Amino acid sequence: MSVISAVLPWIEILSALLIVPAILLQQSGAGLGGALGGGDNVIYRTKRGPEKFFFVVSIILGIVLVTASVVDLFFI
Repeated sequence: MSVISAVLPWIEILSALLIVPAILLQQSGAGLGGALGGGDNVIYRTKRGPEKFFFVVSIILGIVLVTASVVDLFFI
């Protein structure tokens, strides 16, 4: 159990540091007007290329961060 308690904080720090650029590097299709109710001419499209890569990476890093935090909270 001591190996997990030694490695788990580093996993949390690394995943937190990597999730920030993964989220910030995603393309933003909607401006502030779409977030506030304006811009009804929304065009739905599929994610391709780097946009899809950063989307998937941010989801995986988020799952890793939440899982590591829950394990750290309840089991260590």
